[in-house]
Amino acid sequence: MENLAVSGGAQPSRGFWEGKRVLLTGHTGFKGAWLSIWLGRRGAEVTGISLPPETQPSLFALARPDLRESHFQDIRDAARLAELVRSASPDVVMHLGAQALVRPSYQDPLGTFATNVLGTANLLEAVRSVPSARVVVAITTDKVYRNLEHAFPYRETDHLGGHDPYSASKAASEIVIASYRDSFLREKGVAVASARAGNVIGGGDWSADRLLPDAVRAWQSGNSLSVRRPEAKRPWQHVLEPLSAYLVLAERLWSDPSIGDAFNFGPISHEAAPVRQVIEIARASYGRGDVEYGDGTEGPHEAGWLALETAKARHMLGIEPRWSLAEAVDRTMKWYRAQNDGANARALCEAEIDEYEARP
Repeated sequence: MENLAVSGGAQPSRGFWEGKRVLLTGHTGFKGAWLSIWLGRRGAEVTGISLPPETQPSLFALARPDLRESHFQDIRDAARLAELVRSASPDVVMHLGAQALVRPSYQDPLGTFATNVLGTANLLEAVRSVPSARVVVAITTDKVYRNLEHAFPYRETDHLGGHDPYSASKAASEIVIASYRDSFLREKGVAVASARAGNVIGGGDWSADRLLPDAVRAWQSGNSLSVRRPEAKRPWQHVLEPLSAYLVLAERLWSDPSIGDAFNFGPISHEAAPVRQVIEIARASYGRGDVEYGDGTEGPHEAGWLALETAKARHMLGIEPRWSLAEAVDRTMKWYRAQNDGANARALCEAEIDEYEARP
């Protein structure tokens, strides 16, 4: 069943970000590049810290977001990271930097844990020495929960866990975030929250082992798309949905630090959809494309069913999804087709931000 968009809901303020100094880790990644563009349009002074873009092409290189400074720096280097954080003197910290893929985490578990756990601790430790900092929003994932494969959506109070190194490292980073908030940052007047969202789709993602980027690569080259787990259910959402939520959360933390906590962001919980449904929508939107569906046994362990309960974000922050699954997938495929036909990547992103903000 197609999920239905819910109109209304909180949107990022048009005045709040003007002149704010924002430190954004992971600014060269998919979500980081989109967020850099949006913050720049809001008048924020953004300092980015990240590894160089890991894909070719990359949205960061194509869109060239407006940044105050951009540093290619590994967040595992605590001393150098601390220097950059002090130099940026941020008002708001948005922490998106991570090793963000499940299958590569099996190949490099130590690197994944070092980046996602110690990298997060390094950043929060650096923030302790920055008098200007007032808000930290740390992005984790929907996969931080101990996945019981049950038919209930996960709430923020459910047990953390993780089978694969990526999920486990992100669950561990949640503990680090809570510890730094409770032990150090709250008493310094820094409001800290974690944001749990995942299965984000949208134009400009060229990472490996991501469903729609894999589909675009296969269909653009005339090949068949191989889908390992067609019946796996996930809380799919367009990239602008969680980014809007992160911005709204940061604004609310600024005005009310007491709400610092963990928040789930995603579609209404019963609207989690199987991979097969997403691919069929994508194929119809793209206009062509062969698919080979597997039986779900290929590759390392991945959760078969995952949904988030988002009532807390709705009630406390006024956040509602604005685009349906069908619209999110359709927009994603049209973005890739337009960019492949020569359209400017930044212009495509800015047009989509405008359309998102205009949705009543």
